[in-house]
Amino acid sequence: MQNFSEDVRSPLDSPLTHLNDRGEAMMVDVADKAITKRTAVAGGQVRMSLGTLEAILAGNAPKGDVVSISKIAGIMAAKQTANLIPLCHPLPLSQVSVELTPDRELPGFQIRSTVTIKAETGVEMEALTAVSIAALTLYDMAKALEKSMQIENIRLISKTGGKSDFQELGNRE
Repeated sequence: MQNFSEDVRSPLDSPLTHLNDRGEAMMVDVADKAITKRTAVAGGQVRMSLGTLEAILAGNAPKGDVVSISKIAGIMAAKQTANLIPLCHPLPLSQVSVELTPDRELPGFQIRSTVTIKAETGVEMEALTAVSIAALTLYDMAKALEKSMQIENIRLISKTGGKSDFQELGNRE
């Protein structure tokens, strides 16, 4: 099931922002935008067997501390987003957090990243990149235990501080 904000607009409602007048790719000029505090929260999950989850939590994964390494990888990835995704602005991030929460009902881990900056542009891509790489690292660190793990539901949960704030419908408070 997809959740959409009431503020969803068709891409056809406005001109393409990453193309110049010759139709060539370009990075958007954000120099005239206001510097504001901007925060983005992204989430996702890694589904696995309960046995794999218990082995990770007990510290019995062959590659070591799965949770700590996955958190560090997510933080490092957020800082490298402009090198990974074309046309993203390199940004001096103020704060990046990555949380991996065990979920025995899934079973697996819920992953959540929060990224904050004071700048002219938002940090949605940084938060999404942090979750994606944390999930991929968790998979890599635990694949000797189980190769059938599934990375699921990576999405933007919220963003604030820019021209258009967003809150996932299921996460409105």
